[in-house]
Amino acid sequence: MVILRYIGSRLLFLVPQIVGIVLVGFILIKAVPGDPATLMLGPMASTDSIARLRTDLGLDQPLPVQFLIYLQKLAHGDFGTSWQTTQPVLSDLRTRFPATLELVTYGMLLALLIGIPLGVLSAVRKRGAIGKIGGMYGLVAGALPDFWLALVLVFVFYSELHWLASPIGRIDISVIPPDTITGFYTIDSLLTGNWDALGSSVQHLLLPVVTLGLINAGPILKMTQSTMDRMLQADFSQYERLCGLPPQLIMRHAFRNALPSIITIVSVLYGFLIGGAVLVEIVFSWGGAGQYAVQGVLNSDFNPVLGFVIFSALFSLVVYFLVDLAYLAIDPRIRH
Repeated sequence: MVILRYIGSRLLFLVPQIVGIVLVGFILIKAVPGDPATLMLGPMASTDSIARLRTDLGLDQPLPVQFLIYLQKLAHGDFGTSWQTTQPVLSDLRTRFPATLELVTYGMLLALLIGIPLGVLSAVRKRGAIGKIGGMYGLVAGALPDFWLALVLVFVFYSELHWLASPIGRIDISVIPPDTITGFYTIDSLLTGNWDALGSSVQHLLLPVVTLGLINAGPILKMTQSTMDRMLQADFSQYERLCGLPPQLIMRHAFRNALPSIITIVSVLYGFLIGGAVLVEIVFSWGGAGQYAVQGVLNSDFNPVLGFVIFSALFSLVVYFLVDLAYLAIDPRIRH
């Protein structure tokens, strides 16, 4: 009952959060300069044609009325249509969002594999070589722009060494993509036995995943290092040392107590990367949802941008909800 009540209290706030996010996104998008009707019809269109199109799109209505109309359509699953692709936004996002999600998920997994072990070792041996390497890596990773690192990796491993695939999309042009099941080319290739698509998609994933992994391992490393250092100096760790417990057991207990802080920074980074990886998507012509939204902003195509905001918000809320459940499993005090 306690768990169900805890879950219910979190779910209760989801609807107002989503409405608030949609409202803020709608206002900000409408503040972007540019008239969609003019861009859609071109510079040679007459004033009457532009006025008729504005009326058809509802752009001649006051802003509150436009927002209520958008909410009404949204309640029926209508995210509008993109005038660039001439496709429903929901259809475009269903195609593009898994591409972004695949990229940032593997990038985050690599960041975890680098950041957490190095952060733990840097805290345990902070005066040794590993501690110095961890501190230096954390500073460098936090200072490097991800798009710059992506360009460097492309120049070295594609242009100069010719070791990896060209940075053009998720798969080679000559390879047939796998049948869509999850939207992740790697997983769908395994499920359908399309080994050519699997090899090609893995090659195309390597450079962008390494870029995101190396950059985002820095914050995870710093959080792990600082939290572990604080836990190892805490009273319970000191008491365990006085009792003669093995160092590995003390470190395990300290890591368990440091987990909430580590999970928090991971969840924040994961949600941020959905939109924050857009420059990496552009460098590698990834065709993901972030690149789709940026094109919408540049062309005053508001429906894709709002659709991306809503999809990203829902994804982030789901991630934070799962983090709350993880807190519940890790920290028994929350249950009381």
